[in-house]
Amino acid sequence: MNIRVAADDVSARISAVIAELQHLEGPMLPILHRVQEEFGYIPEVAKQIIASALNLSRAEVHGVITFYHDFRAQPAGRHVLKLCRAEACQSMGCEPLAETIKAKLGIDWHETTPDGAVTLEPVFCLGLCAQAPAAMLDGELHARLDEHCLSDILAEVRS
Repeated sequence: MNIRVAADDVSARISAVIAELQHLEGPMLPILHRVQEEFGYIPEVAKQIIASALNLSRAEVHGVITFYHDFRAQPAGRHVLKLCRAEACQSMGCEPLAETIKAKLGIDWHETTPDGAVTLEPVFCLGLCAQAPAAMLDGELHARLDEHCLSDILAEVRS
């Protein structure tokens, strides 16, 4: 019984978001952003609810969610670490740093550590090309990363 109530509550909250934003021109992205803000991710049930409200197919909504890297299908960890993988950062050594981060955390891209502390995400430009390699931790930018900076970042998210 509790599961049904919870599912009804999720549907009601999603429907409320849609009702608030569906009047906008091109409302799907604002709706998806708000749903993710509300839940921390886009629940699977949201796809059909949004599709029905916007007169779209579930596949169209799914396609938008999977196209944009910031939308997630599962809750993120307490901290989200985004490492830039664009060309400028690659030329300045982001790939070895990425391998080090993945090894130290024991996870791969789009995964969360078993303790729920960190989700690791690749991004393809943070706008810090002149200060590469760069990362973003919980919305805070970090530039000119090296092994020392990386250790400090990882210590911060693991505390």
